[in-house]
Amino acid sequence: MKTIITLALLLLTGSLFAQHAKFITSGTIEFEKSINVYALAKREMGKRTDALSIQRLEAYEKSTPQFTKLHGTLTFDNNKTLYTPATETYERIWGNDNPAGKQFNVVYNDLATGLTTNQKNIYEELFLLKDSIRKIKWKITDETREIAGFTCRRANALIMDSVYVVAFYTNEIHVSGGPESFTGLPGMILGVALPYDSFTWFATKVTEAVIPPNVIVPAKKGKVINNKQLAEILKDFMKSWGTNIAPFETKVYSL
Repeated sequence: MKTIITLALLLLTGSLFAQHAKFITSGTIEFEKSINVYALAKREMGKRTDALSIQRLEAYEKSTPQFTKLHGTLTFDNNKTLYTPATETYERIWGNDNPAGKQFNVVYNDLATGLTTNQKNIYEELFLLKDSIRKIKWKITDETREIAGFTCRRANALIMDSVYVVAFYTNEIHVSGGPESFTGLPGMILGVALPYDSFTWFATKVTEAVIPPNVIVPAKKGKVINNKQLAEILKDFMKSWGTNIAPFETKVYSL
């Protein structure tokens, strides 16, 4: 009898371990992007302290919710991911068409080859950025939090020399991807925050599914450019804008 009980316990333990050790390699993740439009409006206001600007800002804050919520879906299968933003009405920032209040990237990443295809809509002009996936030097910490039912570990990084990024990833999803262009951790990124730039992306739902091979494919339309050419295009845009917000918009378009 003891032998039977011991064998049953071993089988049960093995079954539980197998369930716990099951890792997801394909499916979809729904993300919600949150944008603090009050912070962006103050950034756009810049150093102006005249009464009219202050009144405009106060009126904007009274008539507009502080956070705009936008949505996107990350489809993944082993070493390929595709992030597609939902078609939604964007919030104008303090009456202006600020790109920081939008989603304009359709991002395809081939993690095996290290190549990305990013379709960007920059002021009504469509570009197709083809280049290497951004290499991010993450520093993994011991902090954890639960996101969409998964235990995630925190990692920190600095991108574009000045943008501080906080990410949370789970090793229960065996794909080194994430929303938009955030990749490079030992598991799927389910949460991203840019604290000083007023953006967050957090997963709201993860669905394990078999993804047909014709679903995760790069966008085709747009003027083909690389990262160096994008930097030159944004530099030219910044010269023509001549506003306080221009350097920040350039950074946003580079994400």
